[in-house]
Amino acid sequence: MAKKYKDLTGLDPTKPQQAGDVERLPAGQIVFLAPHPLPTGEAALNEGAVSELNDTWLDYGAGWPGVFGNQLILGGAFKGFLLIAVVAPLLLSPFMSQRQFNALADGFIINGLYIAAVVLFFGLWGVLSVYSKRKKVIPTRFHRQRREVCFVPESKNGNGYEAPVFVPWESLRVWVFETRGATQYGVQQQYGMGIGYVLPGTDKWVKTEFMTPALPLALAEWEALRGYMEYEINSLDEVQSPLAIREEGDPPWEGAHTIRNARRRLHRRRRNGEVGWFYTLGWYLYHLLTFWTLPGYLAELETWLLRRSGKKTLPAEMVEWSKPLPEEQWAKPSAELVRLSEEARRIRNADPQRPIEEVFAEAYRHQGIEA
Repeated sequence: MAKKYKDLTGLDPTKPQQAGDVERLPAGQIVFLAPHPLPTGEAALNEGAVSELNDTWLDYGAGWPGVFGNQLILGGAFKGFLLIAVVAPLLLSPFMSQRQFNALADGFIINGLYIAAVVLFFGLWGVLSVYSKRKKVIPTRFHRQRREVCFVPESKNGNGYEAPVFVPWESLRVWVFETRGATQYGVQQQYGMGIGYVLPGTDKWVKTEFMTPALPLALAEWEALRGYMEYEINSLDEVQSPLAIREEGDPPWEGAHTIRNARRRLHRRRRNGEVGWFYTLGWYLYHLLTFWTLPGYLAELETWLLRRSGKKTLPAEMVEWSKPLPEEQWAKPSAELVRLSEEARRIRNADPQRPIEEVFAEAYRHQGIEA
């Protein structure tokens, strides 16, 4: 699940913005990519925030359970048992008589089972805690046939949600930001992306913000959303990270297929000489200690439960709005957006290294639009 933050940038809702605008922060800056969602020229990439898409809509900001957490729990429990029930007796046996060892043998096994049970208990508690939070998350949905975006804001008291807000695609505000802050480990650079909308006639934001590891990844996440809405991207395969253990045609969530894909990748890398036998042996040992594909099946079970409960959680207005439209009713991009997008691509192609805010600002000037 992509971690959401309510207010990282403190944007002024009364101030109009458009693509290419820059707001300076005390230790960084905010660059607006929309209204007027112009192409950035970056490769589109999904690092897990896009949870699902089809021919009609895309969900952003929810994500799915992963395999690794289940591996940590099962592997931790099994390794804890082995450490107490097997390793400890072997290490202590030279210093004990046969009578002492026999007397304590059952105790080693019982203590090993106790340690495994404790790890499983706290692991299960953590999984259920995260599951209860995931179950309540309502993603931001992008409907490309309507060219609209649906937000479902949390209620002010944090208990439940308010009525859905439907935002015209070309009016959506999108920004990326970079800031620096001092921590106990030194100065830390932070990057992220935000999407939102100011309700007409008010100064109330409906928005969400996400942290990303680097600024180019924030731009790549946005390009995945923009490309989908403009029919340039039609499947998750097209925006998959090269580091993701996912193959063409796989579902958007992790599962037993993820571990099988990792095994095939391991053997491919072994044949290519990228990894040696020691790494291969370690990979198999790790997955044997974590019960092979069982963590994947558990992730699939949690995903199934989330998908089942998620359909019940969505507001009725959002469900109705999400239905596909006849093609003759599909909304079309504005002529202004088409002209600006073509101009932005031309400027970017002429100088790929130019900062994106300068590209957008010049596109506005060339089209005679006040920037």
